[in-house]
Amino acid sequence: MKSADYYRAVLLGVVVGMGFLSLFYVFMGPVENVEALEPKGNFEVVDTYRGCDVVRYTDGSMATYKYFLHCNNTRPVYGEK
Repeated sequence: MKSADYYRAVLLGVVVGMGFLSLFYVFMGPVENVEALEPKGNFEVVDTYRGCDVVRYTDGSMATYKYFLHCNNTRPVYGEK
């Protein structure tokens, strides 16, 4: 084996080894403590519509509101009266 082939094999081994160690650290590294998320104050239930909650949302930086429906049931409520 020539010396150039030897150095190439050593370099390849070091690169592959560092790659495996990096992947191991990324996936098996220290786990951060995950705290429970608390609901933000920018969501507010303002009414109900056909069994769903009408939720008002604001992002806090603008004085605009967006409204959407939040339904706990899984079936559609289209056409119900």
